[in-house]
Amino acid sequence: MFVIGLTGGIASGKSTVSLLLKDKGAVIIDADEIGKQILKPGKAARIKVIEHFGQQILNEKKDIDRKKLADLVFSNKKELEFLNSVTHPEIINEIKAQLQYYRNLKTAVVIIDAALLIEVGLHKIVDEVWLVTVDEDTQLERLMAREKDLSMEQAISRIKAQMPQHEKIKYADRVIDNNGSIEDTKNQVDKIWREISQRWQKEL
Repeated sequence: MFVIGLTGGIASGKSTVSLLLKDKGAVIIDADEIGKQILKPGKAARIKVIEHFGQQILNEKKDIDRKKLADLVFSNKKELEFLNSVTHPEIINEIKAQLQYYRNLKTAVVIIDAALLIEVGLHKIVDEVWLVTVDEDTQLERLMAREKDLSMEQAISRIKAQMPQHEKIKYADRVIDNNGSIEDTKNQVDKIWREISQRWQKEL
C-alpha cells in the first residue's frame, strides 16, 4: 500500500487536490472530518472541550459550533494548545486505525489529508509528503472569500497559527503550486500520478 501525506496551509487548495486524487481511485483519510466526529455527543474529547470552554461554544442544537471554538482558540495560543492536546491524540489514533484497515484490504493508494500532518508527526508514517502551496496574498484572499464573516485580522491570525509554508517545504517530496487555475493544478496532479504509477508498475 502506498501512503501519501497531503498537506498545505489553510485555504491553500488542499481539499481540491484531495478530490482530484479521489477521482483517480485513491482512498482519502480526512483528518478534518475525523476532528468533527470526535466532537460528536458521547465522545470523550467533546466532554473535555465543553468542560474547558463552557456552554458558550454550543449552538442552539447543543452541538459544538466550530466557528465559535475557532474564534476562541485562534486568538489565544494557550487555548489552541489545550484544544490540540485533547483532539490530536484521538485524531492520530483514528488515522492509524484506518490505515491498518485499508492495509488489511490491500488498498493500493491511501491519502492522509491533514493540514497539520507535519506538526503532529504523521509525515513519519507516510511514503511521500505532498505539499499544496499558494502565495500569502492569494491565501488570504481565498480564506476571506470562503469565510465571509472573518475580519482580515482574524484571517491573518489563522494563517499565522500554522507552520510557515517555507518550513513545510523542507519536508515535502512533491510540491503542487495552486496559485493558478484549477486546470493548472489538475495538470500537476496528473503528472505526479503518472510518475508514481510508473514506479508501482516497475516494482510489480
